[in-house]
Amino acid sequence: MPPHADAIVVAAGASARMGGTDKLLAPIGGRPLLAWTLEALRAAPEVDSIVVVTSAERQHALEYGSGLPSEAEITFAEGGELRQDSVRAGFEALERHVPDPDGDRVVLVHDGARPAVPAELIRAIVQATATHGAAIPVVPVSETLKRIDGDRVVTTVDRSELAAAQTPQGVRRSLLRAALRSPEARAGTWTDEAALLEACRIPVHVVPGDPANLKVTVPTDLTRVAGLLAGEASIRRTGIGHDAHPFGPGEPLRLGGVEIPGAPRLHGHSDGDVVLHAVADALLGAAGLGDLGRLFPADASTPAGIDSGELLREVVARLAEAGWRPSSIDLTIVAQRPRLDGYRDAMRASIAGHLGLGAEVVNVKASTGNLDGSEGAGRSISTLALATIEARG
Repeated sequence: MPPHADAIVVAAGASARMGGTDKLLAPIGGRPLLAWTLEALRAAPEVDSIVVVTSAERQHALEYGSGLPSEAEITFAEGGELRQDSVRAGFEALERHVPDPDGDRVVLVHDGARPAVPAELIRAIVQATATHGAAIPVVPVSETLKRIDGDRVVTTVDRSELAAAQTPQGVRRSLLRAALRSPEARAGTWTDEAALLEACRIPVHVVPGDPANLKVTVPTDLTRVAGLLAGEASIRRTGIGHDAHPFGPGEPLRLGGVEIPGAPRLHGHSDGDVVLHAVADALLGAAGLGDLGRLFPADASTPAGIDSGELLREVVARLAEAGWRPSSIDLTIVAQRPRLDGYRDAMRASIAGHLGLGAEVVNVKASTGNLDGSEGAGRSISTLALATIEARG
């Protein structure tokens, strides 16, 4: 028999960074955001009951505004000043309404502001918790991290051993019961349940999280999460990218991830692939994530001669963490030399492979430059790219 779980939804926060908007009651598709969170948990077959820790005002809005999912066993509890106080209140309510003397059932603690949690992630956490005792979802940290002192950088933090925690966080009820009764629970402030378990020397297993499991924190997150909940490809953005490099010494030329023998390579800190650079910049522009030069500066922090395909794959990962994925690419290469007619299909396939797309949504055009400018004179190659991205559903 597959393991089952009970969920505690922490929804007592003050929405301090929302500019006066109560994010948990913000309307999305005619329903409060918190109602979507409860619906996602109710729809998971592993979840039997839900305790919502929130304010009386939010409870009233849900109960009298048709915000509660149907056929759901939901209990309410009053939230506390700190997250750990709210979790304790929710756990005590769960103990009263769904007794489990042996403590074998799984407890999930989930943020009320994460309404797009996938059913597959809930299942993975329940199964991992049943096996290991405690489990949390994590996603990689993509940004370079710095330890600072005032206005000065002290050191760069190695991110290879770091991850960002999500919810739901799972723990066997007997373990959470013991942790909440421990001296450690009273002695510190815990930003999530895993931190308390760690302090109590309870091992916490990790499973891959999902970038689409967005926590609404600032007003712009509401638009993103609305697209995720709607499951639409209609929420899209478009970005433009441009890059140009002069010819340099050596060969072969690389364009669009394809080697073109007999043609000189392009000068640059990387392999000089102006096509992949333009595509990467277009994707970053569409997502509002800066530009390629900012992520990979032409200095010692970026390996000389690095494969531009590696850079593009990192850009795609950044998009995924921000809740976006590539949708289509249209680009124009301007080059007097070499002739590119025989390479365009290979470039389409290469670019599509890097982006996880079908070749039919990648269009590669070429122009000789009509003897105009550096490209038309055969001294350089440039690329203009138009990228469309869509919210991950």
